Amino acid sequence: MTGHEYGRLAYLGLLALALVLWFFFRDRTRLGLKLQYLGVWALILLGAIAAVGLWGDIRQTVMPQQAVFAEDGRVALPRAPDGHYYVSLDLNGVPTRFVVDTGATGMVLSRNDAERAGLTPDQLIFRGQANTANGMVRTAPVRLESVGLGPFTDRNVRAYVNEGEMRTSLLGMSYLQRFDRLEISNGQLILER
Repeated sequence: MTGHEYGRLAYLGLLALALVLWFFFRDRTRLGLKLQYLGVWALILLGAIAAVGLWGDIRQTVMPQQAVFAEDGRVALPRAPDGHYYVSLDLNGVPTRFVVDTGATGMVLSRNDAERAGLTPDQLIFRGQANTANGMVRTAPVRLESVGLGPFTDRNVRAYVNEGEMRTSLLGMSYLQRFDRLEISNGQLILER
């Protein structure tokens, strides 16, 4: 925080203190009742702060996760609150989160995910181009030794590394076509082989 922000915070704190003191000393006959009200409001404020601070953990706990049904040869991906479907794949043995993108032609890795999967950033040659929602970006073609999803493992999988900034890697149709069936039903994306 800057000095200006600290000053603003101090001003607001003094203003709140003045309002609380005015509230209490305006009518001293019901001081006990006012203290009870102040305690209730303090607990409500504390609860709200705790809920906001823990929301990410709470959401991860109650949000459905991807389910693998190995005996049936299928994977069920729940729709996330943002409306997308996310899947965790093992790239060269490293768990990596993808957003399923049926509008993407190929599997597109962020630079961070590519590096985590063992692809050396210095050896990437960005000679391709892709047209994205953010405009044209340069891409580097790569081959992944293994891509695993539950009981399914594919070898020598073609992918691309995006030179631009990406929060999450994209799982496009080149990988999704390896499945016999893709179905969206009851808030789930079902992949089946």
